[in-house]
Amino acid sequence: MSNIVFPINAQKGDDLPVSAFKGREDGTFPAGTTAYEKRGIAVDVPEWQMDNCIQCNQCAYVCPHACIRPFLLDEEEMANAPEGTEAKKANGKAFAGLQFRIQVSVLDCTGCGNCADVCPSKEKSLIMKPLDSQMDEVERWDYMTEKVSIKDDITPKSQNLKSSQFAQPLFEFSGACAGCGETPYIKLSTQLYGDRMMVANATGCSSIYGGSAPATPYCTNKDGHGPAWANSLFEDNAEYGMGMAVGVDKLRDRIERLMTENMSEVAADTKAAFEAWIEAKEDGEKTREVSNAVVKALENEKHTVAKEILAIKDYLVKKSVWVFGGDGWAYDIGYGGLDHVIASGRDINILVMDTEVYSNTGGQASKSTPVGAVAKFAAAGKQIRKKDLGLMATTYGYVYVAQVAMGANQNQYFKALKEAEAYPGPSIIIAYSPCINHGLKGGMGGSQEESKKAVECGYWHLFRYNPMLEAEGKNPFVMDSKEPDWDKFQDFLKGEVRYTALMKSFPEQAEELFKAAQGNAKWRYNTYKRFAAMAYDAE
Repeated sequence: MSNIVFPINAQKGDDLPVSAFKGREDGTFPAGTTAYEKRGIAVDVPEWQMDNCIQCNQCAYVCPHACIRPFLLDEEEMANAPEGTEAKKANGKAFAGLQFRIQVSVLDCTGCGNCADVCPSKEKSLIMKPLDSQMDEVERWDYMTEKVSIKDDITPKSQNLKSSQFAQPLFEFSGACAGCGETPYIKLSTQLYGDRMMVANATGCSSIYGGSAPATPYCTNKDGHGPAWANSLFEDNAEYGMGMAVGVDKLRDRIERLMTENMSEVAADTKAAFEAWIEAKEDGEKTREVSNAVVKALENEKHTVAKEILAIKDYLVKKSVWVFGGDGWAYDIGYGGLDHVIASGRDINILVMDTEVYSNTGGQASKSTPVGAVAKFAAAGKQIRKKDLGLMATTYGYVYVAQVAMGANQNQYFKALKEAEAYPGPSIIIAYSPCINHGLKGGMGGSQEESKKAVECGYWHLFRYNPMLEAEGKNPFVMDSKEPDWDKFQDFLKGEVRYTALMKSFPEQAEELFKAAQGNAKWRYNTYKRFAAMAYDAE
């Protein structure tokens, strides 16, 4: 850390000798280096109002930088906490005997205020206060993260939104913009699946905040497990992720073959472990348990197969392979590869963070940019309709597709994420992501609220297409958003500079294009509505 990370952060990387990178010739970097930056860039940070808190954990759920988290403390942990540490009795029978506390890392916080904005308690449980007034929280954060155990197994972390936030985020303190609309989607995926994730990341915003040397926000848990992350080119990221998936499948197939071929020659305990592993091979929920049992059995196994399997034991656990990227990659430059990958039928997950513009390269228009939006190469407003990537993917019939917006429906994204990961085939989640390029008049502290407004007015729609419903004789297309209030549509456009800029430069054209934008949104909604209402006959 002191030999590489600190000098580079101090802009003295050119002074490093080649010998400083000994042992890292393959280009890998240690995980979780962002935790050492402690930039302290926020003017104001949230202060927890204990008495008002209803313990919903929504603040942690939406935090773009994973710097506000709920903790459960037992009696000993509470007694050893820094002086002045407040906590309240944890709600729920499952948490009996535990104390609940919301803790903020004030030096990692960017001060966006989304946590306070979404807080649903009658009186706000989070109030933004000057950073200087909250410096006592630095010691408390260190204590909570270093001395208080992660208690994500009291209730299953996949049970509901609240339970998920007791799990450690394995993506933290990235360099993303304050209020970023993309990172909360990634953070949740690491809380549910991070200990067995592999991520192929397209070049773009998500690759810059995801791994700009020496900053690595992807980190590990107490057992040393965390996402394995790598960045690919813009144009071939989906194929890059598919290569990961194919490689993993081949190694796991080899393990199964070795087990099957030697089943009658190993000890009884080893045989039982092999049988349990083969049965649960593709079960993400059980994979860690049965894999640990195999390793334990093989450590005492005398047959030569033990050495062969232990050499590739990292692949015993079913990997959750993900492909991350933005709309510039998914809708445009990398679309051919993305289409090839979902057409393959292979078990791989894709997360598209849709900002409707090439965010990282300066705000150029993409095929995701809607009619009327101003962007580079569309200074007079985009003239043609937004591409419907999600609907196109549904035409294969065997691809799981979800269109989500966290701020509009937190539970819908939570459900879609679990369904996508569990689906035994290709899945794609398209996530609406407010961005600084949108020019939100309310500021990025309202990025979650902006998503809510987008869905309420019909600008964005929520749906899930789950082919597995067909086996139950049900319509696989489920509409998750309500009938929009179309009267709010024009006001929504006027709340973002990417639209109001057109009103100033080309007012007559703006009026025409804004009407077209609303017409296009209605057309999309009616299309989805028809699919959702169709009677389904499995025969």
